[in-house]
Amino acid sequence: MTTVLIADDHAAIRAGLRMVLEHADGIEVVGEAADGAVAIRNARALRPDVVLMDVRMPGTDGIEATRELAAAGMAVLVLTSYDGDEAVFGAIRAGAAGFLLKTVEAGDLIEAVRRVAQGEGAIAPSVARRILAAVAGSEVGPSSADGHRDGAPRGGLGAEAAARVASAGLTERELELLGEIGRGASNGAIARRLGITVGTTKSHVSSILAKLGLESRTQAALVARDAGVA
Repeated sequence: MTTVLIADDHAAIRAGLRMVLEHADGIEVVGEAADGAVAIRNARALRPDVVLMDVRMPGTDGIEATRELAAAGMAVLVLTSYDGDEAVFGAIRAGAAGFLLKTVEAGDLIEAVRRVAQGEGAIAPSVARRILAAVAGSEVGPSSADGHRDGAPRGGLGAEAAARVASAGLTERELELLGEIGRGASNGAIARRLGITVGTTKSHVSSILAKLGLESRTQAALVARDAGVA
């Protein structure tokens, strides 16, 4: 059973999300919160598998709440109406495992909750394109003669990310996994591709995050792409 805590300052939205999630097999909503401070308190008490977090809430906002919960090892899936850069990149820097907009279809939301509970990421396609565009200048080298990018890091964030990866002490296998994470592969897909179990994959992902000092798989994917690993 995947347990979920819903944090949103609108009671009607919380009720709607609860209805959607509890109609899905294997998902149980164990609590709610109307602001970030209550979300932190309830999440620490209930230890849900996923915290579904709004961004704009009174008092402690969703970004700060995400930062505290991610630092405590909890999986946070941000679900918001706001897709501005401050919300998107703020959530990712805070350690959110995923970022979705409230226009998401019910089935996609349920699938995202399951993915995040399994240690994977979930990013709205429109947001993913913006994230990649934001880091493309530093993560991708000059075009080759056939018009394709060579994938080598250059200067700025790319050089910093490459140095971070190089100094992290990742094993050869972990570097392989980091590349797969950067390409958006799920744990199941990575396990099949590398001939290992899903459990072993999860252990490697946890080790990669610890060595790189990151809070989420999404952050690892960005580092991988920025460093030219993916």
